[in-house]
Amino acid sequence: MSLQRKYLYIGLGLLWPLVSTATDWPQWRGPARDGVISQLALPDQWPDQLKQVWTVQVGLGHASPLVAGDKVYVHARQEKTETETETEQETVWCISLKDGQKIWHHSYAAPYTMNSSALGHGPGPKSTPLLHQGRLYSFGISGILSCYEAASGQQLWQHQFTKEFPNTSPLFGTAASPVGAGDLVIAHMGGHDKGALIAFDAVSGHTRWRWDDDGPGYASPIIVRLSGVSQVITQTQGFCVGLELESGRLLWQFPFGTDYYQNSVTPVAFEDLLIFSGLDRGVFALKVQKDGAKWTTQTLWENRDAALYMSSPVLHKDMLWGFSHYKRGQYFSLDARLGQVRWLGAGRQGENAAMLRSNDVFFLLNDQGQLQIARATDQGFVSLAQYQVSNTPTWAHPVVINNGILVKNLNSLVLWSVD
Repeated sequence: MSLQRKYLYIGLGLLWPLVSTATDWPQWRGPARDGVISQLALPDQWPDQLKQVWTVQVGLGHASPLVAGDKVYVHARQEKTETETETEQETVWCISLKDGQKIWHHSYAAPYTMNSSALGHGPGPKSTPLLHQGRLYSFGISGILSCYEAASGQQLWQHQFTKEFPNTSPLFGTAASPVGAGDLVIAHMGGHDKGALIAFDAVSGHTRWRWDDDGPGYASPIIVRLSGVSQVITQTQGFCVGLELESGRLLWQFPFGTDYYQNSVTPVAFEDLLIFSGLDRGVFALKVQKDGAKWTTQTLWENRDAALYMSSPVLHKDMLWGFSHYKRGQYFSLDARLGQVRWLGAGRQGENAAMLRSNDVFFLLNDQGQLQIARATDQGFVSLAQYQVSNTPTWAHPVVINNGILVKNLNSLVLWSVD
């Protein structure tokens, strides 16, 4: 199959005419925060080349775009030229899905000095925004949480916490994406060694509850119901934790840390298990149970043949599919119930990969701009198509929408088709 190269700052996308129903993409990893795409019809045969529908320059960053109806939302940083004196800004954009025209934008001052160890990842933003009950919530790399009216772009409230938390973001910048539940929006504020997981009133921005026992990691929280109790589950700086959604009360915690405090993998819920991973820490499953008034955690299985660094895994039936950082990037699958590895792919696949799934077809986009479309089988991934889709880094998750895929590359937002 031939490869199609695009000029600098062009991303990727894909359009197939069989899809007739759009699915909104309101948050990190999709509607259920699990990387699963619903209501998607796939072509019988993939094309040799991809066709660009539109592209729009939006700025730097690795935040994934969102979709609601006929609008696309993206959060990015505006670059300064050597002659400009304005303060660096982060900007939230609302863009027409039909033609890429900009509908509204809102910018705010967001100066940020990168950690020297993270220069290759850029100055962000890294956190994916949240669309919740008609409002858009963005979380900047320096820890600025903002709320906008999604239709008009009017800013409703903003929190910075610069006085309370002198280090307002983790060592390598804020990366955890906020989550919404009912009338709450939850984000982990603060920085290294001092922070608070806070539930804000979604309308007013007032604090409803907060948990102050640990600083933030880089993993995005999920909400899971265990033993009849809805919980916020995440990786903090030094723990895997579960907090009662209603009150913020700590129910359980499990000590977990990686080198240089890089806890960054979104947890995965499977049946009554919670699956975690981290840099050089393998993959493991916790069974969390309530015994009277006490909550307990039990490590049900652990596998050291694979380990996730910045890529979050995706479930398919009873199998966990992921991208291990071992062997310079290696796809794998393991039994989610027992923890046994079923398949290890070839190494040297890249530093990172964003994974999405529609039925048994996976969309695998690595940081080198290489898109692979593959079918999951008992023998591993079977490639259906491969495209070189960008000459700039592609860290953000692509978003599958009605008749296409949106992708944020280093500097642009792009929609592509197969026509």
